[in-house]
Formats: sequence, structure tokens, C-alpha cells
Amino acid sequence: METETMDLDGPLDFESEDLLLKTSAPTKRRNVIGLDDLVNDFLKDNKKQMKSKKAKATKSYLSDEDEDIREARLSECVEKCQKEMRELSGEDEIHLWGLNVFGNQKTQPVLEFQKLGSCGLLESFMCNALNSLVELDMEKGEVFLERLLVNGWLLKLVFTSGHVEKSIAMWTFGLMLYSSDEVVISSACEFWTAILSPKRKIEIEWLPNLSAVKKALEIYGFILDMPPKFSKSTETDNADSDFGALPKSIRAWIKSVAACFQARSAHSIFLTSEVEELLVVIICLFLDRRLLGLSTILHECVLSAINFFTDEEWNSSCEKVASSLACSVPRDVNCLRIVESISGVDARSKHLRRAVAFQILVACFSDKASDAEEILRSLISLNVKDKSCDLFKMYIYLVLTENWLLSNPLLEERSVICEMWGVYLRNCSCQISSMDLRSYASKVRSKASYLLQGTNK
Repeated sequence: METETMDLDGPLDFESEDLLLKTSAPTKRRNVIGLDDLVNDFLKDNKKQMKSKKAKATKSYLSDEDEDIREARLSECVEKCQKEMRELSGEDEIHLWGLNVFGNQKTQPVLEFQKLGSCGLLESFMCNALNSLVELDMEKGEVFLERLLVNGWLLKLVFTSGHVEKSIAMWTFGLMLYSSDEVVISSACEFWTAILSPKRKIEIEWLPNLSAVKKALEIYGFILDMPPKFSKSTETDNADSDFGALPKSIRAWIKSVAACFQARSAHSIFLTSEVEELLVVIICLFLDRRLLGLSTILHECVLSAINFFTDEEWNSSCEKVASSLACSVPRDVNCLRIVESISGVDARSKHLRRAVAFQILVACFSDKASDAEEILRSLISLNVKDKSCDLFKMYIYLVLTENWLLSNPLLEERSVICEMWGVYLRNCSCQISSMDLRSYASKVRSKASYLLQGTNK
């Protein structure tokens, strides 16, 4: 029996079966790309890129136009908001009072008092036996008297003798107004206020007059032609410059003038018309903010001037002072300062305050209204609803009218005045809406509402 031989190197049976199942992969045809195809493809790509760039440029151009439109709308919106904010912030707008009542100062006079050589007080010292120790002579006489003045011994000697020589009076008055030494100024001021006191009976050979007092004001740079030359005070004013600088002796000037007013019973210094003129000047000093520190002595000086007049003189003088002040101050917040500065609670101070407020109202309406009814009729005719209505002026009118009619006998004597006053207040309080954004709308409405409550009681 023949045996079959196996091929050890050949595939196994199951491997043969797998090989039969496998199919041969089809052969791929290789496409041949010619030069024309490459050129066409390149041109197509270029056309696509050009179209894409044009589309992007158009889109960018339209985007710039849209951006400009948006910026214009935004700018318009911002301007509108700013306008509304200005209207809203108008209520916070503050009108400050203040005027520079002192301009350029003139050269102060040289203090030469040759008449001191004939001064009896100085001669008595020189003739005294003790002079051999002091060795006082005429050349040192002025320095010696100045030391006596500063130390208070000169005033004691005057009180002892009860007499002031002309040379001593003129010399001390000049030092008080024109000295550069503040200690000397203060000492001379104390000397004059003491010898003018009505409590002491002292014979004074020389007394100042209106000319001497006004001359000092002119040298200080006080602007007498009011109000055109007045300048508004600002925080940037240079206090060290000649223009607007306060004179060193202004405190002494005020106190000495007040002493002259108070001395009417003992010494005849000023006439009634001169006191009227000086009272206008003193009240105008309240307009200078740099004199706020002197408010107390200014008030005392005003009271001294008011009390200078007799009962027979007062009514006429009050009207003259009020008219002069109305013509002197501008028709803005400074006129309210003038009225408020007359702050005394006595009958004459209240009378003067009412008169000043009324005369300023008359001046505000250019003298077209001259009595109480005409003033109130003019105020009632003002249309506060009108957007062109100046509510700041309306506020000034309201405060002036309040000061004019406050505690005024007219309200009791003439019922029509009280009724018209109520109508004016109702116009200001009811015709101005709480949503009114105009400047001073809230102030006018609130002020009128408050005053209206007082009239209804």
C-alpha cells in the first residue's frame, strides 16, 4: 500500500481555502492632468478671491456708514441728556452776593504835625523838673507822645484835665486813619471813641467833619460812584494787590464814625443830611465779603446812625436813605444782601428795611409802579407758567415783597393789600409745577407756599 507524502513547505488545507476566498483588488486608473487644466483652475481661484475681496470691501464700507450713523445718534442723545442735566442742576445754581467796594488806594498823606511844637501838653513836660532825667526836646516830642498814646497815658491825662488841644486832636485823628502801624491805629481809635463818649464831658478844641471822613474813604479807594464802578468779588482776587486791598484803618474808621453819631448830645459833628449820606455808605460796606469779619461793628454803626435822628427827622430821613440805596445797588442778589444787612429788631430798623425793600421794587419796575397796589398788580401780572419767565428775578421780587410787607401796618390798614399779596403767593405756589425743572422754580414755589401758610392764619 502506497503512502502519500506530505509537502511540509506547502500551505495547509484551511489556508488554501482562505486564499480562494480572496479576490484580487481592481487596479486604479491614473488620471493624467494637463497644463490647460492647471491654468483653468488657477483662473477660477483668482475669480473667487476677487469676488470675496469685493464683498468684504462693500461690507466694510457699509459698516463705516452704519458706525457714523450710530455715532451721530449717540452724540445727539448725549447732548439731549446734558441739556436735561443742566436743567435739573439749574436748581443747584447758586448766585453769590459780593462786590468789591474798594478800588485802587491813593497815596496816603504824610503825617507831619508841625503844630505839635506849640502843644501845651508837650511844653508842660519839657518845663517839668523831671525833664532833666528824660532830656525831652521838640524833635523827640512826637515819639514821646506816641508812646503815651499806645500805653494809654495820654487818654488818662485827657480825662484828668478834661480838655483836648487842637494839635493833639488833629494828630491822633490822622494817626487813626493813616498810620501804617496797627497798634498805633488801634490806640488812636480807642482814644477818639473814649473822648467822644457822651458819658464823659470833655472839651475838644477840634472835631472832624464830613469832608475829613470822606477824604479818608477816597484815599482808601472806596468807590463813591455806585454801582457802575463796582466789581464783582471773586475768590481769585489778589488781596495783596493795590486794587481791592482792604485799608488797614477801615475798622477804626467805622468805629470812629459810630462814635461821632453817638456823640450828638454832647458834640455837634454831622448834620442830618450828612448822616443820611454816611448811612448809605456804611450799609454798602456789607456788600464786600472781605468785611464779613467786621459785621458786628458794622451793625453797631448802622444802629448808631439810625438812633442819631430825632423822631421828627426819622420818617423823612428813612425815605431818603432807602431811595439812595435803591439807586446804588444792582438789581440782583446783592440787593437782597442790602435788605438783610438791616437786621435790627427795633422799630426803626424794621421801618428802614421795609422802606429799602419797597424802593428797590419800585426801581426794579423802572418807576412804572410807585405805590403798594401798583407794585402788587405788576407782580400778579407776571406769568410764571411762561417758560421765558425769569424765575430768578421772580425769587428776588418775592423776597423783597416779603421784607416790604413783613409786619407792615398796610396789611391791617388796607385789606386789599392783604388780598393781593395772597393772590401773588398763590400764583407762585400753585402755577409752578413740582415737575418744573427751570432754575429757581422749586425755590419760588417753596418760598411762596411757606409764606402763604402764614397769611392764612
